[in-house]
Formats: sequence, C-alpha cells, structure tokens
Amino acid sequence: MKTVAVIYGGKSSEHEVSLVSASSVVRNIDRSKFNIELIGITKEGRWYLQPSSELDLVLGDPKTTLKVNEDSDREVWVRPAGKANCFITAKGSPNVDVVFPVVHGTFCEDGTLQGLLDTAEIPYVGCGCMASGITMDKEKTKVIWNDAGLPVVPYVLMTRTILNDSKKYDEVFKAAIDKLGLPVFVKPCNAGSSVGASKASTEKEFSMALAEAFMWDDKVLIEKSINAREVECSVTGIATLEDESKPSSVCRAYLPGEILPTHTFYDYDAKYNDPDGAKLQIPANLSEEEIKNIQNTAVEAYRAVDASGLSRVDFFIDKDDGKIYLNEINTLPGFTSISMFPKMCDASGLKYADLIELLLDEAVVKHECKEQLSTSR
Repeated sequence: MKTVAVIYGGKSSEHEVSLVSASSVVRNIDRSKFNIELIGITKEGRWYLQPSSELDLVLGDPKTTLKVNEDSDREVWVRPAGKANCFITAKGSPNVDVVFPVVHGTFCEDGTLQGLLDTAEIPYVGCGCMASGITMDKEKTKVIWNDAGLPVVPYVLMTRTILNDSKKYDEVFKAAIDKLGLPVFVKPCNAGSSVGASKASTEKEFSMALAEAFMWDDKVLIEKSINAREVECSVTGIATLEDESKPSSVCRAYLPGEILPTHTFYDYDAKYNDPDGAKLQIPANLSEEEIKNIQNTAVEAYRAVDASGLSRVDFFIDKDDGKIYLNEINTLPGFTSISMFPKMCDASGLKYADLIELLLDEAVVKHECKEQLSTSR
C-alpha cells in the first residue's frame, strides 16, 4: 500500500483556504489503497508532521477542518535526493511514495515548493516548477498565450517601479484608461482566490484599487472590464508526456461550468465564505459546439504552459458579441466541497475519489519518466 503525504497550510494569504481544501482531499483518499501522512505548514513557513489524531479528527467529523499542530519533535526538514525518506523529523523519517501538495498561493503554487520536491526527488501531484511559476504570474501567462495565438483579455501592466515614480505612474494610469476605458479590473499578478482584486468604475476607485493590489504584489494587472459570463474548465494530463498507453498522461478537458455570482464579481467571499455567493451551473448553459470550443481551448492553454497534473482554466464569454477570452489558469485549484474543479470532473463521470487516484497515478508516471532522463555525459 502506498503512502501519500498531504501538505497543506502555507505562508500565503490563502492559508485558510488550503486547510479547507486539504480536509476535503484527505476525506476522499481511498484508505483501502493509500496510507496518509499529514504535513502542515504554519503561516511563518515552518513544516510539522502531524499526529495521527489530526487525521482521525478530520475523518471522523465532516465539519472539522485541518489545523497545523506545532511540535518541535515533529518539525520537518527536507533531505535533497532523499526520495521516499526525504521528510526528516527528530523522531525519524516517514516513508512516503507520493506527495499531494494542497497549498494555494505563494510559496507553493508559484513553483517554490515544486522545486524543493524536485530536489528531494519524490513524485508530487500538479505542475512542475517552471509551469507553476509561469502560471502564477498572470501577466507572463498572457504573454505565452498571446504568442500561442490564444485570446486573452486586453490589459496594462503596472509595476512597483512605476508606482514609485509619480510621473510614470500618472502616464500609465492615463494610458490604462485610454486603452481600456472604465470600469477596469485590478488584480495582483501573483495572488490567487481573488485576493487583492477589485473592480473600479471611477478614477478614484481605480486609484484605490491599485493601492489595494500593491499591498499583495509588486506587479499589478489592469484589465478591460468585459460584460461577461464566467466559465471554467477542468483539465488533467501531462502536456509534454502524453502517451495513449498511459491514460493518466493524456490531456483531457471536462465539462465546463458557469459561475453565476451574486456579488459584484466572483471575489474571495463569494468563493469561500458566502455559501450563496454564487450559483455553480454544471454543465454551463452552452451549445454542444460552444462546449467543445471551450474544452479545446482549455487544453491548448494547458499545453502552451507545459502544465501537468491538474489545472482549472478560466474563461470570459462576452455577453454582447459571444467572443471567448482566456482569463487565467489555476494550477492548484480549490478542492473544497463547493469548488468547481472536482464538481466539473464529477459531472463528466470522474468521481472525487477516482480523481484523486488519477492525479496520484499521474504524479508517479511523470516522476518515472523524469528519472529516465540522463543527468551526466
């Protein structure tokens, strides 16, 4: 029986979201096939191997959320090239076959955790270091998609360098309004779950939105506001290793879903705090041809960034002219009970437990292929 290490928490604004997502993942791992080890990361960035009682609590009560217990004897260090014994504590090293990182936001979704796990030489679920880093940066993702001929929302980039130069700031501020008009959406380039994002309808609101976004990142994206329907599509597979003989490696898009928010837009509260924050319609109310177009574009976007494991590709469909735009890609999407990613897979016939097993199998396939590559002449 293989052992899965579920890593959760993290040093990011999405720490609490991670606890909820990881709790859901843990409850849906097939215990007849996998043992589970829990590794919690505090908001300060310290790793701790969790006692078995923490797992029992979450499995025994569907309303309980994982927490991070801090015990100095169970603090975790990562051993380079440690493979199955890469996680070290004062009391020994648990034997781990594969890692399921459920850590949203910076210090994981940005490729930093993936790089550490690559150094440890252990299989893990999700995108690799490069794809994770690129897709965490919304502006760099747009650059790649533009180069691939894929449709993206018109935008203007502002950096802290510009913010700190009043003349340049005024120029970019005006240029953004001239190019995009008002209202606009303002969001940090490297934050998820709509943290720091807001809609601005006046110049004053625009200025305030920029101030809020720069609290979370040194790069801020200013996007044209589109009278849009919000549609999302789940994708799995290994973009650079697709092989029909290894089904889990083949890139597959699932039935898309549509978000019908009751808030101004699908913000953090609507996603995680307000159970009535949005209605999730799966499948989306689209024609068969439109669904196929969304699925094909989602896979193209996934392949363009060399994604692997899983991603949720987000779209806007302009209500006025029906044009489809790629919004962003989330390489570690929410896995809560109300999250779109597992719901869209389920609507396509892939149940939650089977989805997790597919992702774990995919992680092992990707790692085995990587181990076959030459590392010396």
